[in-house]
Amino acid sequence: MARAAGAGYRGIMRLKSNLPPLPLILLLWLAGLGAAGQFAKIAVPFDMVRQLYPDAGAGQGWLLSVISVFGILFGMMAGVLVGRYGSRRLLVAGLALGALMSFWQSAQPGFGAMLASRMIEGLSHLAIVVAAPTLIAQIAPDPLRNFAMTLWSTFFGVAFALVAWIGLPWAQVHGVTGLFLFHGATMAALAVAVWFLLPADTVAAGGETSLRPHALLARHLSAYGSPRIAAPAAGWLFYTLTFVSLVAILPPLLPMHLQATIVGVMPLTSIAVALLVVTPLLRRWPAPGVVMAGFGLSALVLSGFWLGVPTPVLCVLLFATLGLVQGASFAAIPALNASAQDRALANGALAQMGNLGNTLGTPVLLLVLAGWGTGGLLAVVILIYLAGIALHLWLWRRRLRE
Repeated sequence: MARAAGAGYRGIMRLKSNLPPLPLILLLWLAGLGAAGQFAKIAVPFDMVRQLYPDAGAGQGWLLSVISVFGILFGMMAGVLVGRYGSRRLLVAGLALGALMSFWQSAQPGFGAMLASRMIEGLSHLAIVVAAPTLIAQIAPDPLRNFAMTLWSTFFGVAFALVAWIGLPWAQVHGVTGLFLFHGATMAALAVAVWFLLPADTVAAGGETSLRPHALLARHLSAYGSPRIAAPAAGWLFYTLTFVSLVAILPPLLPMHLQATIVGVMPLTSIAVALLVVTPLLRRWPAPGVVMAGFGLSALVLSGFWLGVPTPVLCVLLFATLGLVQGASFAAIPALNASAQDRALANGALAQMGNLGNTLGTPVLLLVLAGWGTGGLLAVVILIYLAGIALHLWLWRRRLRE
């Protein structure tokens, strides 16, 4: 099916570069850090951002969440645009647009203009997170591909850690607008580096998908109907429903003196497992199997709550097992999809479902916590992980019947 889907595709990119694959992969990963920084530069110093717009009230929250809304609406369309115009071209455009928006924000515009800049930044973010992993999967040779995709899976957590460790002190000295200026300069430098270091796209004129609404809707239905294109995104939805929300919800359940330490350790544990454990596992197991194992182990860890396992231990173990889901979900994209176009669509679907999960997860789980307490919260999270396993199994059976 993947071969048939790519038969009419002329090839997104002719891979000819003087640089070996690893430096190019690292450059694309840095582009991912820049994209994640579009969230982190608002989320980490959020109190400082709120002080810029004290009269905005509850609208301040939209400065963070509006990017997710754009991801939900246009995630798959970004995958279509990669297939139509080329990964490198779209990536450079996304980085350049992101740089311009950060420079604009550093001038401290009014709240309405700031919100508009964040909406435009949402388009920049989508272009980067769809185009960059598509390029990584193409550039990486087979022995390096699983590691390259698991490295990419860490971009969000690493970026937040860097902004917390480096960006926040910078903002405290130079102001949050100084942080925006630094981010803009970084994005501009990355755009220049990608333009000069990656080979040019070679896309047939017009691509193969019309941008008319009915054609885009048909492409959405076709992609989500494919057990290969849709599988990584399907599992990612259940992962993102809980990951960010648990980072926010679990700390108050911890002893006060351990909260800061555990909150810092949890995402780093996921990153370490994704980098150090997932790649060896993928030599023996298919990527969807590792995703399902991660969900199953996560559910098993949470069941320890009723056995009296200390909450700090549960938190660290949970995020360790979720690292399996994190790394293997991105590795599943090239493993299940042979053509560059299908990989771009799978990345677009993953971005779309990830933003949907991030948007719904925290409010839904807070309602569960308020109504049913900690035990009810963890039971619902277990059910979410079991649903992720069930959906992956169903898609696996569909692939076997192809």
